[in-house]
Amino acid sequence: MNSDHDGELDSPMLAQRMPSLNALRCFEMAARLEHFGRAADELHLTHGAISRAVRALEEDLGIALFERRSRRVFLTDAGRELATAVREGMERMRSACQRLRASAADGQRLTLSCEPTLLMRWLLPRWPVFLRKLAKSHPHAQVHLVAGGGAFSFSGGIDLAIRRDDFAWPPSAMHADVLFAERIGPVCRTEQVARWFTQKQLLRTNAPLLHTRTRSDAWRTWSQISRQALPPQTRAQANSQVYEHFYFSLQAAIAGLGVAIGPEELVRDDLQSGVLSAPLGFVEDGSRYCLLAPAAAAPDSVHALLLGWLLKQAS
Repeated sequence: MNSDHDGELDSPMLAQRMPSLNALRCFEMAARLEHFGRAADELHLTHGAISRAVRALEEDLGIALFERRSRRVFLTDAGRELATAVREGMERMRSACQRLRASAADGQRLTLSCEPTLLMRWLLPRWPVFLRKLAKSHPHAQVHLVAGGGAFSFSGGIDLAIRRDDFAWPPSAMHADVLFAERIGPVCRTEQVARWFTQKQLLRTNAPLLHTRTRSDAWRTWSQISRQALPPQTRAQANSQVYEHFYFSLQAAIAGLGVAIGPEELVRDDLQSGVLSAPLGFVEDGSRYCLLAPAAAAPDSVHALLLGWLLKQAS
């Protein structure tokens, strides 16, 4: 019996026994802040609970982790060594948990960032159809929409993004699937066509052009590509027809306030309903809308379902 008892005390399993994870958690926070009181506040515990956890850890390891002086605590060399190891270990566990949550089958929640005007005028009106498809194939998955344009980072909570390639993005840092080419042209309310366009399909000199700060070069780009001159605009006209956002210029055209440069996909519904007309048609401006992701879509994933649906909507 004695030999069995002695062998148990000297066993490698006992010597390698890990301290309490709760004690390590309390120690890591106290080490990071070098203050038991603030560590207690961060973890929603009492000062005494932090102190007892650290004391138990020191007794378990047989070495002092903090030097206590005048109601203040300072890490010892051993404390700094352990704090680094615990912090790295917790970060690895945290990262692993995040990856597992993100890849959990049928439990995925993706955030899709989309340029605001495209989101409001093209994506949202069609979104209920996609949600029905999503519910059938991935009943527990969610796709959360947020408005955003220009540069972004996948590390900032965005999983997928729809962007026009009018800004530089690092091709090695993301995967891009082209959805459709941007085609632009002048649009106005249908009953105003004869007033602002000639029978030879030219803009009349009295046509009020609607401008926007977010696409300030839209009219100039269209004029250069289509090789059609723009009617002269007085300073008063130009100043009164400048809108803060691209979406506003399209809404102003719908309201009959003038002629806007409209991307074909973004005004498609209004053309089909007859509210807007595009007397001069549309021309490609050289840019494209793309679905951006950290990597190509995996088969049968929510990403793949979304990509296929977006391509179908744009065709």
